[in-house]
Amino acid sequence: MIAVQEPLATKAPARSPMGKAGAPALRVEPSSHRRKALLLEDDESFREIMGAFLGEQGLEVVPVQNGVEGVHEVLASDFDAILCDMNMPTLPGDMFYRAVERMRPHLCDRFIFMTGYRGNAKVNEFMKSVDGIALIKPFHMEDLQELLAFVELRTLLLS
Repeated sequence: MIAVQEPLATKAPARSPMGKAGAPALRVEPSSHRRKALLLEDDESFREIMGAFLGEQGLEVVPVQNGVEGVHEVLASDFDAILCDMNMPTLPGDMFYRAVERMRPHLCDRFIFMTGYRGNAKVNEFMKSVDGIALIKPFHMEDLQELLAFVELRTLLLS
C-alpha cells in the first residue's frame, strides 16, 4: 500500500535456518519503483507540510501551487497519486481534473481531492459527477494514508 508500503520480502539464499552470522532467513529488499505524487496546493505552508509528510511515506513529491503548473507536470510525467486542492487560483481543482481527463485519462483514478469547504454545492456536485474521493480540511494524516493506499490498490486492480 502506498502510505504504509512495505518493501517486498524475499527469502535469503539457503545456507542455514538463521542465515549468515545469525541473521534471519527472511530479508527485506526495497522496491525498485519510487512512487511519485503530484501535490497541488496554493497554501504554501500546507503544501510544505504535506510535501514533507508524503516524502516521509516514501513518495517523490512534485509540489505545485495551481492547476496551470499541474498541467505542465502532468504533460511531463506520470504520477501514482494526485493530491488536488479544489480551490486554487488560476485553475481550480475541478478544471484541472477536466484537463487531465482530456490529456491523460488514466490518471483520473489517482486523484485525491482536498477542500476546506464541506458544504460547497459546486464542489459536491463535481465530486459526485466524477465519483471522486475527498479529504475535508483539516484532516488526519492517517486518513490521507488510507486514501493513498486505496488509490494504489485501485490502480493495480484497473491495470
